[in-house]
Amino acid sequence: MSPSLVSRSLCLRNSSLFKSLCSNSLPEVPCKHRLYSSIRSGTQVEHLSTQPQILQPDAKNGLAEDLTFVPNSSAVSKTALEKLQDFVSASKKLFVLTGAGMSTESGIPDYRSEGVGLYARSNNRPITYQDFLRSPSRRRRYWARNFVGWPRFSSVLPNASHWTFAEWERAGKVHWLVTQNVDALHTKAQSRRVIELHGCSARIVCLSCAQKTTRDELQQRMRDVNPQFNSESQAIAPDGDVILSDEAVAGFTVPSCSQCRGMLKPDLVFFGDNVPGDIRTSAYDRLQESDAVLVAGSSLEVYSGYRFALAAKDQNKPLAIVNIGPTRADKLAVLKIDARISSVLPGIQVT
Repeated sequence: MSPSLVSRSLCLRNSSLFKSLCSNSLPEVPCKHRLYSSIRSGTQVEHLSTQPQILQPDAKNGLAEDLTFVPNSSAVSKTALEKLQDFVSASKKLFVLTGAGMSTESGIPDYRSEGVGLYARSNNRPITYQDFLRSPSRRRRYWARNFVGWPRFSSVLPNASHWTFAEWERAGKVHWLVTQNVDALHTKAQSRRVIELHGCSARIVCLSCAQKTTRDELQQRMRDVNPQFNSESQAIAPDGDVILSDEAVAGFTVPSCSQCRGMLKPDLVFFGDNVPGDIRTSAYDRLQESDAVLVAGSSLEVYSGYRFALAAKDQNKPLAIVNIGPTRADKLAVLKIDARISSVLPGIQVT
């Protein structure tokens, strides 16, 4: 982190805004700026975002539910709910791993869901880390699509399952939550013990000087250097970009780092890249401290998530899975529930 950001972070720590956000009593009025947090090597790092603060909704207002990208599933049985209740009640330090299925009910598609995932609906594939680094044209296309998609993606709200995990954390049930998602919906729902395994799209990093800035700041810079660029798309992709033709993005200008003119990249793990070692170690340490593992909304097809199921087995810790469709770790689980997450989690009681 650059000295200027460190200085700003220290000032924020002492501000009334920071103290109110980190206290148990949340402000009564939503404020424009929100501090989001991630965990690096067990140390909390603050990031200033201009995304609106989300206060916990009541039953009539503010609860996200968009089933456009949620696969069909059967209703959850009473027996399955009772078994999950017993599983959660028996745990004193629950380790939670979440995947894209957590966010589909907020209107963000995933890649692999049958019939509704990106792979099922189109031939488009996410950019790889190698292509982002090596190909100026593909990098331009990525940023143009992300520029168009960011206003919608950044305004997506948490759903009932995000709020449920935040409540479990406050009740002392969740020891730590590791998410494979990059949408910040867990932090929007006020979860604080969060490790963003694959990073967060709300942060930008320079690959030369490592300066970190917010995605909102970059959005304004892109507006400034592309005043005539007004392409639109209604289709949203899992990581926040949209589908645009090569012709539509041909004239898009990509800003460079304001400090060193280096290449800018979202502070997240692209396909073909690796989870940073300190993030991985921190997540393993939190798993070691836990006594049970709950996977929610992940097929665990990507090894960076599946490894936690394998580690749970090696550590003789029980594993439960809530996910629509099969997962890579079904045979390792003591309980598997094939149902919508929001039809399951909010009914579980914690004390």
